Amino acid sequence: MSGRIFTSFSIGLFTIIPAGDPYPNPCGLPIVLGKKGAFGSGEHETTAFCLELMPDIPGIKGSHALDLGSGTGILALAAARLGAAEVLAVDLEEAAAVSCQENVAFNNLEAQVSTICGELSAVGERSFDLILANIYADILLPLADQLVGMTCSGGHLLLSGIPLQDKFDIVQRYTRLGCSVVDSRIGEEFATYLFLRP
Repeated sequence: MSGRIFTSFSIGLFTIIPAGDPYPNPCGLPIVLGKKGAFGSGEHETTAFCLELMPDIPGIKGSHALDLGSGTGILALAAARLGAAEVLAVDLEEAAAVSCQENVAFNNLEAQVSTICGELSAVGERSFDLILANIYADILLPLADQLVGMTCSGGHLLLSGIPLQDKFDIVQRYTRLGCSVVDSRIGEEFATYLFLRP
């Protein structure tokens, strides 16, 4: 976002609202974000695709979720709004982790969303019902074994930020690990895939 100020807008079931602004009427599931901060107010097609797909993911209510490369935390907040019991938001960059923590507070979702600044290894030996990762393909490919291994049987991986030229490699890599594509969005520059781990 690089400091750009945005106005309220809706994507799917959600309404993204700048902190301090009144809630619009009508308003979907509210996600309040600081007016300045790390990448990800939801306007980018990769984030928008994730927000469109998330409400249809089975079993999200009561689930344990991981948002890897969380940025502002918008996907973690969306999962919490959809009823996830616990969401771990992880980002390498301190500025992103701070921004995410602030946004969690703006939404009063501290009981559901925790923030970690670090790599995937910082999560430890945990498994999740849902893994959200809106990051580049060159990160999703080497982490494939770990991400699939951390996904519970019957759980989902929502992967985005995939440049169109890399989408075949991603699908091939994750299907070879036993996952199946249950939904997808192909945009002008990026692809988003929802995988099921059997």
